[in-house]
Amino acid sequence: MVKRAYNKVKREIRNKRYENKYGNHVIKILLLTNRDSDNTGDQVIEACDISLIHAVMANLSIPRKFYTIDSHAASIVTKEYVAKRDEKMLKNAENLIKDADMVIFGGAPMFNYTYQIFYERTAITIELCKKYNVPVIFSAIGIEYYRQENEKCQRITEAVNLDVVKQITTRDDFESLEKMKKREDLVVAKVSDPAVFSNRVLRNFKADVLRENGEDIVEQRQKKKIGLFAFRAFGFKDNGYDFSPEQAIALWKDLLKEFEDRGYEAQFITNGHYGDEAFLDSLVRQHGVPVKKCVFNINMLDDLIPHISDYDGIVSCRLHPSIISYSMGIPSVGLKWNMKVQGFYDAIGYGNRVIPVEELTASHVADVLEEAMKEGVMHDRDFQLSVYEYLFHGIKNILGRDGKCYTYEELLEALPPFNGTSKKEAGLKIERKLRRSYEGYNRARREVLSLKEEKKGR
Repeated sequence: MVKRAYNKVKREIRNKRYENKYGNHVIKILLLTNRDSDNTGDQVIEACDISLIHAVMANLSIPRKFYTIDSHAASIVTKEYVAKRDEKMLKNAENLIKDADMVIFGGAPMFNYTYQIFYERTAITIELCKKYNVPVIFSAIGIEYYRQENEKCQRITEAVNLDVVKQITTRDDFESLEKMKKREDLVVAKVSDPAVFSNRVLRNFKADVLRENGEDIVEQRQKKKIGLFAFRAFGFKDNGYDFSPEQAIALWKDLLKEFEDRGYEAQFITNGHYGDEAFLDSLVRQHGVPVKKCVFNINMLDDLIPHISDYDGIVSCRLHPSIISYSMGIPSVGLKWNMKVQGFYDAIGYGNRVIPVEELTASHVADVLEEAMKEGVMHDRDFQLSVYEYLFHGIKNILGRDGKCYTYEELLEALPPFNGTSKKEAGLKIERKLRRSYEGYNRARREVLSLKEEKKGR
């Protein structure tokens, strides 16, 4: 009781000092991530970004009552606006931006132009920031290859070189980012993914913590447990790799058998992408995989973290199960379906734990994971801290504050935990996922009907 009263007085004194120095202005931070994705890796990014921003503000001695973090999907500029250019459709984005003191884009592939229109929506968002003179930070974003001859690539390149953009850091293709930089004063860097701090930020949702709290959601076991993160059947082929859906089906079935033959308990899971879950469902319904060997309905990070933290080893194509497991000290093997996978494993010093398509056999994957589990996971603190250091200096410079960046140990102490997804937000996440599934079904149905009509006309 005495300590609580003392801390309250201490906070009041600190707040008063802050008021005297900076006035009553509440700093409004607009955070834009891919939070609406059914891929829970993007939800992990949002949670870690929010925690990191809170740590930055504490590091700058700015009390919580003097700032807000307003987190939204990066799609505040809608697809409908991009298609129709009706100014009324831009009002929501405009209102969010003009009231902000800064905009932070966190984690997601905001520049994608190859088969998405993220690049145009991001470019329009930056132009709105320019209109209202709101400074912009891109923190640990994904970047596609730079193409001088590609108009879409040049469109986003022009936008990110507007003077309101103060800093761009990427978690993967720094070489392409350097080519995009046209302003001398634009700060660019390669940093870690914010999810490298998931062990700390999501600490309340780890399996061992939940067991201690009496929630027996994860069974106690005798065998070591392997998580197999299934990846949609066309995933490799869609990204230009010579690996058919039939080969993918055979690989995942073989992996389950291989690990069980070696004495492990193996389990299929996804990180929520509806295409991956549809593939997992097909393994059960059409290819004889027992349903008891599968975890379905991963809709939010609250569902994912208890499972991922309970594995002794992980095999994944998707990047964020690998990043989360790295943060938690769990060895993982990445199956290479794009360059991001190789880039992350190289950055943490475990490039040998990535397996290219031409080496994808169940026995080889199991060999590599077993070796990884023997070696364990060593953390590179400087690498992990990089995402925070650049975010700290970026925010500090925008706000014109003074301060010295936390050390790694100080940052871990300062990171507030994620407190869980609200019932309302959980419902919205499931609704969005279902709508994407329906959209995918309707698109496939239209294609089938079109093919039938085409066949009739021959």
